[in-house]
This record gives sequence, structure tokens and C-alpha cells, in this order.
Amino acid sequence: MTWQIEFSLPAFERGFHLITQLVEENLQDNLPKQGLLHLLIKHTSAGLTINENADPTVRIDFENIFNKLIPESAGYIHTLEGSDDMPAHIKSSLVGHSVTIPITNFRLNLGSWQGIYLCEFRNHGGKRKIVATIID
Repeated sequence: MTWQIEFSLPAFERGFHLITQLVEENLQDNLPKQGLLHLLIKHTSAGLTINENADPTVRIDFENIFNKLIPESAGYIHTLEGSDDMPAHIKSSLVGHSVTIPITNFRLNLGSWQGIYLCEFRNHGGKRKIVATIID
């Protein structure tokens, strides 16, 4: 059986944010005993990834490295939506727009130190829409 839900995340400031708990809350404890959760962010200037869930300095380092790799001052042509827009598109392409997580015993089967990140690449990205598809 497959089911799907779409929900919105609140607006986050630019950076990397743990959203595991928000995802679990939106799934309302309706996970199957075994299956897969696929999450897709419906935006081209933000991304999803899985990484360190304990030390917040990891998220700061991610933000710093991404800004060095893809600076806002690189002479982009696409600038109608602001200087952070085109770099955000490139960053989101590098990170990706989806993650897939196994479900085991009615819970997300993440590693001990893993969490789901919202990667917000815009200065004022606003609410972000997520589509969650559960396959059991």
C-alpha cells in the first residue's frame, strides 16, 4: 500500500536545519511496520539531505563551505529575484531535492547520528512544501 501527504515547513532562515521531528509530527505516527519514506521538497532554491544530528557546528560548517564554493558575487545572469537566487538554485541541485528513508518497526530507520536537514539557500525562502510518500 502507498499513501501520500503534503505539508508545509515553517519559514527558516538561510542555513541547514534539522527537521526530523517536524517530518515525524506531520506523518502523525502512521508509519507502517516496514517500508520506505520518500520526501520531496517542491522548490528549486532549497534542498533535503541527511547528516549529523548532534553537533550544530556541522550545520554552520555546511553553510560556510557552500557559500565559499558558490558565492553570490560570481557574476550570474539570473538575478531578477535577488543576488541569493541563482546561487540557491545551484546549491539545491548539488544537495538534491529528495531523500528516501527505510521504515522499520513503525519508525524512521536513521542512524544514531543522522537527521533530516532542510537546506535553506535563500535569505527569505518562506514556507517550504514537502511531499511525503510512504510505501509499505
